[in-house]
This record gives sequence, structure tokens and C-alpha cells, in this order.
Amino acid sequence: MTKTGGTDQQKTDVKVSLIGGHRLEGETLHERTLTVSLVGGADVDLTGIEIPDGAELRITKLSLIGGVSLKVRPDVVVAVHGIRLGGVKDEGPSEPGGPTVRIDAWGLLGGVDVTRG
Repeated sequence: MTKTGGTDQQKTDVKVSLIGGHRLEGETLHERTLTVSLVGGADVDLTGIEIPDGAELRITKLSLIGGVSLKVRPDVVVAVHGIRLGGVKDEGPSEPGGPTVRIDAWGLLGGVDVTRG
């Protein structure tokens, strides 16, 4: 995760495709990421980065069809927001205070699947 300084504005990564999803690795992401596709999901692996306690990494997914597959460390809190037909599968911690990844998933079909490892 690329961290910006205290007075700098947060950078936003933007990924766009018509058909096909996006594969995102943690080392290349900033604090905010927007991924947009007509048909296709987002495969996000954040296990290789250190997110400081109290920090929030935000990923916004917009698509008609396609969900989010997120892989994080066991101590990361995942907060899922948005509107989509599809559930959320996450059995991780829910207490605030640690590092947080916020997923805003907006779409017609597609759920959010969180894997911890």
C-alpha cells in the first residue's frame, strides 16, 4: 500500500474495463481504489502488505455482474457496504481498532467473499 503524507491528498487508483475483472495486489494500491466493469469481478490480495492499526483502505467496486474476492490477514477488519444481489461471506474479526478494509460493492449481481490467511 502506498501511503501518502499527512498534508497530501489521498490518491485514488482507478481501474476500468468493459468485460473482464481486475486482479489487484496490495503493494500497488493507494488508500482508495475504484474498479469499474460492465461484466467482471475484482480479485484483491492484501496479504502481502502491512496496514497500520487504525488505518482504512477503501475499495469501491462498480459492475452490473461481478463480485469481489478479497484475501486479507486474520487481524484485518472488513466492512462491506453498498447494494448488490449476493451475500457477504466473512468470518473474521468485527471489533474496531485494528486495520480496516472497507469494500463498497455496487452492482446487480455478485457477492463479497473474504478469505483470511
